[in-house]
Amino acid sequence: MSSEKIRLNTEWLCDCGGCHVVLVDLHEKIMNLFESVQIQKCPVLTDVKDYPEAELGILTGSIRTEHDRHAAIEMRKKCKTIIAFGTCAVYGGLHGAGLAHTKEEIMDHVYKKSPTTKTDFIPSAEVDNLEKTVTPIDEVIDVDLYLPGCPPHPHFVFEGLSALINGKEPRVNQETVCGGCSRTMVKTDVADIKGSHEGMPEDDICFLSQGYICLGSVTLDRCLSPCPNHGVMCTGCAGPTMQILTEPTRDLRTEVSDRMSRLTKIPAETIITHIEKSAKTHYAYAMATKMIGNKPTFLIRKWIADVEAA
Repeated sequence: MSSEKIRLNTEWLCDCGGCHVVLVDLHEKIMNLFESVQIQKCPVLTDVKDYPEAELGILTGSIRTEHDRHAAIEMRKKCKTIIAFGTCAVYGGLHGAGLAHTKEEIMDHVYKKSPTTKTDFIPSAEVDNLEKTVTPIDEVIDVDLYLPGCPPHPHFVFEGLSALINGKEPRVNQETVCGGCSRTMVKTDVADIKGSHEGMPEDDICFLSQGYICLGSVTLDRCLSPCPNHGVMCTGCAGPTMQILTEPTRDLRTEVSDRMSRLTKIPAETIITHIEKSAKTHYAYAMATKMIGNKPTFLIRKWIADVEAA
């Protein structure tokens, strides 16, 4: 490794900021990185407004405003390697649920209809204009590396950055959250789908076997599976597996319903209908990416209309 430090820029687009905070969650390991990295631009650490030349650039968040698009383009110009850091950058993230509504509907709800932010006008000068929809960054600029997660687990952050700093290829695996879950899939006589607030799940039995919707089997492991191992169903925050993304007629509904119906007495169609009725929850993290949004099986607006009609 060269004694010269690697220059690093980070930029914060449309997201909650958690992906920047996770860098601090490296704890004492962050000192090892600082020995090899010179942080030039970082919204939570520096007051640098421009975009210096850098070897490495980390972009968190998706593109939702005119500022986001400008920042992503400038980062691409000045950084030799760009990392899409976090689920928002890679897939669009939770606010990708805005895909289910028009920009006008969202603005009207936030500024004119919401009881906590109600006004008689929509601001035009004080805030950047919203783009038509949420966009993952690789639809605007070229991305070299992807690190999904909400936020990415410090284990994967340190592993990835260390590899890059040392001139090595980051290790990539396609394991699911299920792969790190200690629960056991068993065949049961469960006949009804349960909500997360209903009952107390058994500690050692797969959630699907107990009638709870869990997305661990269709979610990429970038978290080390803490939720299912601590009694919480996986919500898919690290984004879908490559099988879900690349198979045109397979998605969260088909994969989860297939597994769950084999483990219980709940019909697959019942499970599919249940997931469709809460699609903005189950698909929220990744619906903004065209790999999900353009699937012929993904009919979010129809599902919402069906729920409203009922």
